[in-house]
Amino acid sequence: MFVDSHCHLSFPELHARLDEIRAEMAAAQVDRALCICTTLEEFDGVQALAAGHDNFWASVGVHPDNEDVLEPSVETLVALSRRDKVVAIGETGLDYYRLNGRSIADMEWQRERFRVHIRAGLERDLPLVIHTRSASEDTVALLKEQGAGRSRGVFHCFTETMAVAREALDLGFLISFSGILTFKSAVELKEVARYVPLDRCLIETDSPYLAPVPYRGKTNSPAYVPYVAKQLAELKGCTVDEVAAHTSRNFEALFRLPRLAAV
Repeated sequence: MFVDSHCHLSFPELHARLDEIRAEMAAAQVDRALCICTTLEEFDGVQALAAGHDNFWASVGVHPDNEDVLEPSVETLVALSRRDKVVAIGETGLDYYRLNGRSIADMEWQRERFRVHIRAGLERDLPLVIHTRSASEDTVALLKEQGAGRSRGVFHCFTETMAVAREALDLGFLISFSGILTFKSAVELKEVARYVPLDRCLIETDSPYLAPVPYRGKTNSPAYVPYVAKQLAELKGCTVDEVAAHTSRNFEALFRLPRLAAV
């Protein structure tokens, strides 16, 4: 019924409880999840999760915040993306939130890393999983610079403005909402969620982070993605079943996965 389009099940706090998490997912009717890669060092573990479970898939990429890790090349990303059940490039993008005394100009290494991911996505015709924080102008600019009209993907864990949402949609990207949507403080984000058409929405947990209300502050899990769907349904004035159906079909279309038969 539900799909968690972005989670980090390879992270120790979740991987150690994988059997328990999978049981909780089944009980919550969360039937599929995309396991996200954030470094090349963790890729084997992420891909093994996907290869070992029929309802998991994987991405390959290096998160923009990660420093002192193996730097990706287009060739490396392309080669790894050919592994079994790898369906996306990322998590990639730009993050200027923690500059640590550096200037925006000093972050050219991030921008070049993002270009590498975009080029790999284009070469393999795979969607990009985009992370952007305090860097939306440059994120959109680089997508356009690299030929965004030929790219596809999702702006994950969306927390940007309505203007950025419009730009992302104009570029052909989907927008994914996380547990942040359930927070009382997310007033502007709720307006964005009302605006984005259901056929352009995904839902996610970004677990182990950003647990939705009523679990805020605790370790997140893919089993909690129905709370995001419930909030989105309330904002859209539709049923939770409608949100589940649309976001599941959007997931299948974006990542070119077989349609799951209704039970």
